[in-house]
Amino acid sequence: MKKAVIFDFDGTIIDTETTWFDVYRDLLKEKFNIELPLKEFAKSIGTTDEAFYQYIELTIGMKIEPQNINKLANELFLEKRSTLSIRPGVKEKLAEAKELGYLIGLASSSSRVWVEGFLRQFELWEHFSVIKTSEDVEKVKPDPALYIKALEELKVEPQQAYAVEDSVNGAIAAINAGMKCIVVPNQITSFLRFPEKTFRFESFDEFNFGQILSYKKFV
Repeated sequence: MKKAVIFDFDGTIIDTETTWFDVYRDLLKEKFNIELPLKEFAKSIGTTDEAFYQYIELTIGMKIEPQNINKLANELFLEKRSTLSIRPGVKEKLAEAKELGYLIGLASSSSRVWVEGFLRQFELWEHFSVIKTSEDVEKVKPDPALYIKALEELKVEPQQAYAVEDSVNGAIAAINAGMKCIVVPNQITSFLRFPEKTFRFESFDEFNFGQILSYKKFV
């Protein structure tokens, strides 16, 4: 029976989320003189930015143009992009999954051009048999559609697949798709409380796919 591992992208493979938090924290301080609490930023991790912009508008007491904020944020992010790297242990986990004969997919709430750009930059593109992004679904995570689409294309049953995530929204999506969910938080998501059905590790070195089915939460 075929098995699969489907990775999230932002924050899981490359920790773009810590950089985005730094960018938006500095930008909001400079432009509106407001603080950006991590707990507010975290609400939008793994999903859309709707809650994030609602927070800004409620805090400053006026409507804003998200596209203007995005433009400034993207410029600042580009200045920091060269500092990004693959999270420790990710390459080893990709190699491990391949050696075990697992199909490997990716499901991201980000755009295809965003995901593909990084995967090609870091020479990871060839690892993935299926890549699903925001353009492939009507609703992104926490809706399970991205994972369901990836599973359908891989032709793997949900109970035979692992999701690898870093966010609560992503974990909810994976669980609601019927998958087993492994969570490896990053610097920004480490404080979050994840659903009970997930199995949390603090690094990719703490588990291996060959033994994980024997872990208590997956039995």
